[in-house]
Amino acid sequence: MQTSIQFWDGIAEKYARSQIRDPAAYDYTLERTQAYLNPGDRVLELGCGTGTTALRLRKAVACYTATDLAPSMIAIAQRKKDEEGVTNLRFVVSDIANAPEGPFDAVMAFNLFHLIGDLDGALAHIYRTIRPGGTFISKTPCLADSKSALQRLMMRVAIPVMRLVGKAPPSVVHFLSVADWQARLEAAGFEIIETGNYPADPPNRFLVARRK
Repeated sequence: MQTSIQFWDGIAEKYARSQIRDPAAYDYTLERTQAYLNPGDRVLELGCGTGTTALRLRKAVACYTATDLAPSMIAIAQRKKDEEGVTNLRFVVSDIANAPEGPFDAVMAFNLFHLIGDLDGALAHIYRTIRPGGTFISKTPCLADSKSALQRLMMRVAIPVMRLVGKAPPSVVHFLSVADWQARLEAAGFEIIETGNYPADPPNRFLVARRK
């Protein structure tokens, strides 16, 4: 079976060409995220893909570092950065455990944590990377809270099949509930200060949490 890096490398070009599924939800997520960013901030984004979000949000801060474990994703992101002539953004090939050290004013992860095996370990690492009083901003699909029982069942059946034929990443896919996900952040020491679902079903949970 292919590794996660091989999977994401293999779909990088297709991923870069794909359209954002819900542009309104995406734009509102960035709007709410930017409300917590300041011009002098040092920011880290985890799981940045081909850099679309980084290239938009970097305008709001002084220094923006974006990471992804797939070299092909980062290569595309770097190409886009070079085309725009951006100077306050750097792309790095890295997983969470080996991400650049902080302290950062904010760490962000969008559509990532349902694919992370050791959730609590990753949250503990992120907590240490953020300065006291800094923020962790995330958006995470909470598949367990889909309103449709049939949809939940279909996802649980379809994902293993898709994985076998190389159409889904080989990593774990967590069926998190909103309550479980928020409890994990609080257990890691974060104080949740804003929540929302963008889109609403299944809830893609937007959370802003402050390091105490």
